[in-house]
Amino acid sequence: MTALSIEKEIVDNLHFPLEDVLSAPEDQQRRRQALRRASILGNLDRTKMRIKFMDNENLKEVHTTIWAVTPNYVILKGARLLPLHRIISVE
Repeated sequence: MTALSIEKEIVDNLHFPLEDVLSAPEDQQRRRQALRRASILGNLDRTKMRIKFMDNENLKEVHTTIWAVTPNYVILKGARLLPLHRIISVE
């Protein structure tokens, strides 16, 4: 399935279901580790990452800097919030 590339400013207008897109606990742990690493790269080198995620419609991706990771959200450049439980991968 091909992800629809969007600008980070669009994230505020999306709707996200409550269920996690990753069902296996080990996949969720790998996601959290990848996000922590991406946050460090974003803060040290301003490295942009490709984040693939699912909203209530389809697979999307955004190419931006990750500023921080909280227990429930990823904070993107521009203080945009992306629910952690809807992220599929970070590259």
